[in-house]
Amino acid sequence: MYAIIKTGGKQYKVEAGEAIYVEKLAANAGDKVTFDDVVLVGGEKTVIGTPVVDGASVTGTVEKQGREKKVVTFKYKRRKGSHSKQGHRQPYTKVVIDAINA
Repeated sequence: MYAIIKTGGKQYKVEAGEAIYVEKLAANAGDKVTFDDVVLVGGEKTVIGTPVVDGASVTGTVEKQGREKKVVTFKYKRRKGSHSKQGHRQPYTKVVIDAINA
């Protein structure tokens, strides 16, 4: 059984026991989280939501909070002596999916 959930402006395909990296959630390591925006539940019988599946939810446990590798942007204008370098590390939350309730 699998489900497609919406969180952080993105959609993720999840299965029980799988670890996913989502946009940062306001939860500490070890906390339980519930995703109520379930777009699709698949398996023996597929249920597609309009826009979400009624009564369906996905529960998981926060494993850790972290930050991704640094992404460097470098802007350069030739012959002007103008350049800028900037780095960014996006925060994430690692969630282990416990169950799909449909």
